[in-house]
Amino acid sequence: MTWEVFTVIGTAAFAISGAIVAMEEEYDLFGVYVLGMITAFGGGAIRNLLIGVPVSALWGQGGFFQIALLSITVFLLFPHNLLKHWPVWGNFFDAIGLSAFAMQGALFAASMSHPISAVIVAAVLTGSGGGLIRDLLAGRKPALLQNEIYGVWAAVAGGIIGFNIVHSTLELWCLFIAITVLRVLSYKYNWKLPRRSLSSE
Repeated sequence: MTWEVFTVIGTAAFAISGAIVAMEEEYDLFGVYVLGMITAFGGGAIRNLLIGVPVSALWGQGGFFQIALLSITVFLLFPHNLLKHWPVWGNFFDAIGLSAFAMQGALFAASMSHPISAVIVAAVLTGSGGGLIRDLLAGRKPALLQNEIYGVWAAVAGGIIGFNIVHSTLELWCLFIAITVLRVLSYKYNWKLPRRSLSSE
């Protein structure tokens, strides 16, 4: 049940996040739906490929496809004046999607008795894969590959679940809120990881 709840939250959040990016790039309505759907399901498809689950398993998730479509439609129906702060909302929904899908991916890999390394990789790919594909299709520099802290939070969620630090449903929800808040704080205050450059400057 917890796995399914995080899937629903992540699907809705990333579908809206993709729709916001498409609207910022001035895509037509079809493009908004396409980018929203790809953002919602891209991370899960990448994860399935790497942990041995057939990608075709996605086609059995009809209910989640309906959730994604409904989320995008509801968002499009919002009054324009409520959407004037698209970048802020986009980052917020992206943070929710990152946290929910990272935990969903980790729980999914852990349920298959994969080692801790696979659980962390599943968390990172599921949490940030959809956003990575979204940014690439929109011609943007992916947040995952910048020095801004993004994928690290997905890895943290995967590590905590992989090491079985959280057990109860309440603890999982607390972890979800913590990862979401940390992601919001990292872009609000521009937290960055150390980097190495080949530039002589």
